[in-house]
Amino acid sequence: MQALKDRILHEGQNLGNGILKVDGFINHQVDAKLMDACGQELARLFSPVKASKVLTAEISGIAPALTTAQHLDIPVVYARKHKPITMPDQVFLTLAPSHTKGRTVELIVSPEYLSKGERVLIIDDFLASGATILGLARLAQTAGAEIVGVGALVEKTFEGGRAALEVLGVPVHSLAAIRRMEGEIIEFAE
Repeated sequence: MQALKDRILHEGQNLGNGILKVDGFINHQVDAKLMDACGQELARLFSPVKASKVLTAEISGIAPALTTAQHLDIPVVYARKHKPITMPDQVFLTLAPSHTKGRTVELIVSPEYLSKGERVLIIDDFLASGATILGLARLAQTAGAEIVGVGALVEKTFEGGRAALEVLGVPVHSLAAIRRMEGEIIEFAE
């Protein structure tokens, strides 16, 4: 998606170690119009899979998941990283490494909002190693739901996440696939 690629080229910063800072329009401050356009495109790509729910991880995945779900006219559920007191005692929980936090984080979903028979589309801001998305897939599978697709705004192809997701056997789409980040250079895959 050209609008997203343009923003990455003009405002994204390579912080080294595979970290791309996009805080000004995706991760901290969100450009609502850009996110709506991204959600519309992801919804178009995934319309054929007939998802009944979108699943993501807090916090950075919420904006693209929400706009995608809005365009698909389905609910969005996000995995929490801390269990609030409002959540029941029995939850779906898994662990996933966080590249940006530098540690393992919990991903927690209430069984009230993820259940057997649902068709789950996983949407996140980044596809890098695939660890977070595989954690979300484990949550959905534990609930008895079927994963029907995986979408990301930005894919860092050099981290091998797409290959890691092959075990899911579902369509995987990203809107901006980055092949290389070195210094000031951000190079997109074709």
